[in-house]
Amino acid sequence: MNRQFPCLEVHLDRLYHNAHQVISRCEEQGIQVCGVIKGVNGMPEMAHTMRKAGAVQIGTSRLEQIAQCRAAGIEGPFLLIRIPGLTELSDTVALCDMSLQSERSVLDALEQECQRQNKTHSVIVMADLGDLREGFWDRDEFVSACVHVERDLPRVHLAGVGVNLSCYGAIQPTPEKMKQLVGLARRVEDAIGRKLEIVSGGATSSYTLVHWHTMPEGINHLRIGENILLGYDLQKLWHIQDMDYLRTDTFTLTAEVIEVREKPSYPQGQFCIDAFGHKPVYEDHGIRRRALLALGRADVGELESLMPRETGVTVVGGSSDHCILDVTECPRRLEVGDTVSFSLCYSHLLYLTGREDVLVTFTGM
Repeated sequence: MNRQFPCLEVHLDRLYHNAHQVISRCEEQGIQVCGVIKGVNGMPEMAHTMRKAGAVQIGTSRLEQIAQCRAAGIEGPFLLIRIPGLTELSDTVALCDMSLQSERSVLDALEQECQRQNKTHSVIVMADLGDLREGFWDRDEFVSACVHVERDLPRVHLAGVGVNLSCYGAIQPTPEKMKQLVGLARRVEDAIGRKLEIVSGGATSSYTLVHWHTMPEGINHLRIGENILLGYDLQKLWHIQDMDYLRTDTFTLTAEVIEVREKPSYPQGQFCIDAFGHKPVYEDHGIRRRALLALGRADVGELESLMPRETGVTVVGGSSDHCILDVTECPRRLEVGDTVSFSLCYSHLLYLTGREDVLVTFTGM
C-alpha cells in the first residue's frame, strides 16, 4: 500500500543532540547512561544514535526489540529492563548481556539456563524504595539474595543493584532515596567482599538530580529513555524551566484531514456511553468549524494530549480511528486533503511506533 499518513518524522540529529547533552552531563558526575529504546518500539536507528552519542548500553523491556536490534547489526551490550518471566529466560540469556532481577526463584532458574547455554549473564538486583513496582521490599532479604547470586550462582554475575522510582507510584527521586540505595549497595559490598560495578539510580525522573547537581556520590548508572527521545516530561510536566538545552521537537506526527464542516459542539440526542465504555461530559460552545483526521486512539492512545503545532487548533476528542479538531480559530482555513502536525508525549510515541501502518521517516543524519 502507498500509505503516506499518518506519518511520524524522526529527526535523528536532534535525537543525537539530546543524547549527547544528557550523557555528557551524567559522565561529568561519574554516571554512565543506558539508552532506553522501549518508547520507540526498539527501533535500531534509535539504538544506533544513542550508542553513537555515548550510551554504554541499550535497554528495553521487550526481548523482541533486542532481537530486532541484533538482527540490524546494533552492537550491545543490551540490558533487559523489565523483570523476565520464567518462560523468557532462554531468550534472555541468548539475547541479553544483562537484566534487572527481583525474584530469587528466577535467579536460580537463570543459573540453570546459563548452564544449559554455557553462557554467563549479568544481573542488577532491584530494591523497592517506595514506588511499589518491582524490587525486594525487605532490606535483609535483598542483601541475602545478592549474596546468594555471588556465592551460589557461578554463571550469574552480580553486576550491581538498582531502583525504579516514579513510574508507578509517582514517588519522586530525591537525594534521600538515592542515599538509601547507596547504603544498600554498601551493605551488599560488605557482605560479598568486593565493589559492585553498577549502582543504578533509576530512569528519566532521576536525571533531575543530575541536572540540579544533587545526585549523591555512589550512584553511577541511570536508565534514560524519555529525556533523550522527547525531552518533554521534565521540562513541561515537571516544570523544570532551565532544561532548554534539550530539544522537544525530535518527533513530528502528521495526519490527513478527511472532513471539514460546521457542526454543533454539543452532541444531539440521548446520551449512552462512547466506544470505550466511558460517559463523556461536553460543553456547549455553539456552532464550530471542525476538522476530522484519519488518526485515532488506536494510533496514539490519548488524543486530547496531542499538541498541535499550529495556533487556533484544538483537539476536542475522537474515537479509535478518528481525531476531531476545533479549527474555528485557525488562521489557515483547513480543507479536505490538508495535513495537521503535532508534537508528542511519551505515551503517543509508545502507541505510534508499535503500529505497522504508521509511516516512519528519518531525517537529519
